Amino acid sequence: MKNMIKKYILLVLAGLMFSCSDYLDIVPDNAPDFSSLFTSKAVAYNVLAKMYAYMPTDNRDLDPVLAGDEWVHIVINDTHNVWLQGIRLMRGLQTPSAPVVDWWSGNGAPRLYIPIREADLILPYIDQIPDLDAKGKADWKAQIKFMKAYYLFLLLNHYGPIVIYESTVLPDAKPEEMFQPRRKVEYCFDYIIRLMNEAIPNLELRRGANDLGQIDQVGAKSIKAKVMLYRASPFFNGSSDYYKNFVDYDGQPFFPMERKPEKWKDALDAINVALEACREANIELYRFEGAKYGYDSTAVRLNPDKMQTLYNLRMVLVDPWNRELIWGASNVKNQARVFVAANIMKPDKDEYAGPGPAMNTDMCHQALGASLNSIERFYTSHGLPVEEDKTYNTAAQYDIITTPAQNDPAYIPLHGILQPGVQTVRMYLDREMRFYANLGITGGYWRTQFVRIKTMMMNGTDGGRHISYNGNYLITGIGVKKVGHPESFSGQLTAQVIFPYPIIRLADLLLMKAEALNEYAGPSQEVYDALNQVRSRAGIPDVEESYTSSDWVKPEAQNKHTTKDGLREIILRERAIEFAYENATYFGDMRRHNRATASFNKKMRGWSPLSSNAANFFKVQEINEDRVFTERDQLAPIHAKEMEINTNLIQNPGY
Repeated sequence: MKNMIKKYILLVLAGLMFSCSDYLDIVPDNAPDFSSLFTSKAVAYNVLAKMYAYMPTDNRDLDPVLAGDEWVHIVINDTHNVWLQGIRLMRGLQTPSAPVVDWWSGNGAPRLYIPIREADLILPYIDQIPDLDAKGKADWKAQIKFMKAYYLFLLLNHYGPIVIYESTVLPDAKPEEMFQPRRKVEYCFDYIIRLMNEAIPNLELRRGANDLGQIDQVGAKSIKAKVMLYRASPFFNGSSDYYKNFVDYDGQPFFPMERKPEKWKDALDAINVALEACREANIELYRFEGAKYGYDSTAVRLNPDKMQTLYNLRMVLVDPWNRELIWGASNVKNQARVFVAANIMKPDKDEYAGPGPAMNTDMCHQALGASLNSIERFYTSHGLPVEEDKTYNTAAQYDIITTPAQNDPAYIPLHGILQPGVQTVRMYLDREMRFYANLGITGGYWRTQFVRIKTMMMNGTDGGRHISYNGNYLITGIGVKKVGHPESFSGQLTAQVIFPYPIIRLADLLLMKAEALNEYAGPSQEVYDALNQVRSRAGIPDVEESYTSSDWVKPEAQNKHTTKDGLREIILRERAIEFAYENATYFGDMRRHNRATASFNKKMRGWSPLSSNAANFFKVQEINEDRVFTERDQLAPIHAKEMEINTNLIQNPGY
């Protein structure tokens, strides 16, 4: 039997190396048997690293990161199967013969069942490593077990009910052992949480500099908290009517139909444990403490508080291994794909003279813009949605205005935020600082390694369409600065700053706490305190102030934060802004609250980017892009070939 296990392992790994050459090869050349992979800690480390090589965040093309309504792609009606697949999810292009982001079968994407099965095969061999002490062995085994649970959660979230093998299935197994049916959603959650509970006590408390990216107790507790938040959310906890007829062979629904409020309490308890672990590990909300760019010196002197807030928000995602990051994907090879597609050219003008070539398309495709739908969600400077702020004139929001002149006292609070004396649109004024930190807008600034580009975004202007850019341009006329480090914008591939893509950061945990506590017990000061930590970092008033000030809030929204339903809307809006363009968080939040189909069937909107003057540029256009997101699209289909191989599988509804 032992020889059979070795033979099976080698077959699995050999098949992986043949089909997925981009991933780590862990079997040495001419390896006589599987035991040779565990002859020393140095050799076996490759096996441990292999468990992380399947993380979808290692390749943004094969991840739903672009799902939702935040991103719009320049290539209209694009039907290819490789680049930036998340957008395809929103176009109704999924079929059982060609699933999008196919984590079950692979087909170019990481096939997550491979590391899940390899985990079971590898675990018994860890004890054979001669120069790894008992604590190290326990930690390695805990990492492998946790990663198995994490991959199972990704599959569960993507497909709904999944197949779970609780023991190693060998080649001589009986058909009923090898070809198992899908498990009910509740069973899957219970199994994943149990695995995580088993792993967490044996993990290192916090990884040192040489092991960054490996899961530790703080990261594992935080991910477990997120799993339990999803388990408590309506999509997985008393799901929509659409899934009531999605039944197993026993006639019972795969999804739990009874909503259980106590799951929110379980999630809250897990979140509090994770937050305490963060506190003990000195994890804090990010604050930029480096030297600000020289071109901002005047703005920093005249507008210091807002400039500090701007840098805090601009750098939180991209400053490598900063204090807010709880767990990040450190082996990211293709995260730059999104950054390159959302980048703009360094202009070829005397005022931008400096190191690095200008007009260089190596670092820019200008193919991914922000939708007008998404930027309208950002708050006003009063910390309110535009539709709830009485000082915001929605009827005039698309009017063209001119920003104050450089020497106008009214310009002082705009230093470093908006350019002086330029035409822009009224809706770009008096917005919260996350708006200016994350978005490339007309009349704003796009900070790069050597220059501060004065973006106008119109045809023939900085940030806009240029023939020399191979015709690429942001189809909405709105850019996303958030996803790339400023010092990657020099036009030089060698100047890329690759940062660990955040899987979870402290702001997420704080807003998760606010949500779980409100869902379980309703509004309270404890909910407000968690929410206000994130709002304070963003430079907006506390939620109580925003929703009680008669100077700002409309009468119909006053005291909205004092009701459970109202506070739910506030928390979800806060999450939509804080995690905009990040990890498809908005898509996930809308789906788990059964709002995806209502949210994502609207036309994408933007400006008119082929226009070279403000009067024509600021005309709202509906992007000619088919957006078809139905209830069936909330879950990915299982590939048709898997259905043929394993006839015990039941396909997801609608496919």
